[in-house]
Amino acid sequence: MNANAPRYSAPALEKGLDIIELLADHAEGLSLAELAKDLGRSTAEIFRMVVTLETRGYLCTIGDRYVLSLLLFQLAHRHQPVRSLVSSALPLMTQLAKDACQSFHLCVYQKGRVLIVAGVESPERWGFALKVGTLIGLTDTASGQVLLAFQEEPQRVEMFELHVPVEGERAMDPQQLAKDLAQIRKHGNARMSSRQVKGVKNLAYPVFGRDGHAIAALTTPYIERIDDAPVPSMTEVGDMMERAAQTLTSLMGFNVYWDSASQPTQRSDRR
Repeated sequence: MNANAPRYSAPALEKGLDIIELLADHAEGLSLAELAKDLGRSTAEIFRMVVTLETRGYLCTIGDRYVLSLLLFQLAHRHQPVRSLVSSALPLMTQLAKDACQSFHLCVYQKGRVLIVAGVESPERWGFALKVGTLIGLTDTASGQVLLAFQEEPQRVEMFELHVPVEGERAMDPQQLAKDLAQIRKHGNARMSSRQVKGVKNLAYPVFGRDGHAIAALTTPYIERIDDAPVPSMTEVGDMMERAAQTLTSLMGFNVYWDSASQPTQRSDRR
């Protein structure tokens, strides 16, 4: 008997999970024949499972192709830690958007990529924002780099190993990325020109969890005004974001934030 074999097996469940995980990597969807081919099964083997997943709302059809619905995303948001994080962040982000005249996102790490779990658009006539539920790159975004920077080395290595590039994500030079992450740890935030959109500058600040590691990144795609509108500067917006991220960190139950000596400072007033 294979010592590494699972003690218990649920073939039907494994089949369904294989389908979901495969479609997660194919935003454009796959036909029944393509699903069967990629899974190494016959169409007859997976047909009933695909129909069941569609009936339960996990899959949608676009023509002859199957795609994941947002049901998994909705279920994830019903998970208490994520729900607590988002519910605590939204009032802060709403006030932040009003004060800063910018859009803001809250991002978390999810299996090799970065997921936007909350967003508040700028109250101005124009702005730039991404949809909640959007997956963005781990290595080429301010949010992803902040989430990487404020981890212990073993966790960071694991995040790199699980990295799944999103569409359009450019490969980063490992040595340059290591230098960038060191600078982020030194300064306590990431500030960089967008590598996806011209004219946008991304600012990201870490939100720490109970273990003192980043559990989320508070981010703005900063749009610079060139008219005479009295709006906060990028530096002023950064100061607002730092205060908001520090407040959210406290609400998450662990008063820790990055000091000028680039070391995490734990306070005794834990909630």
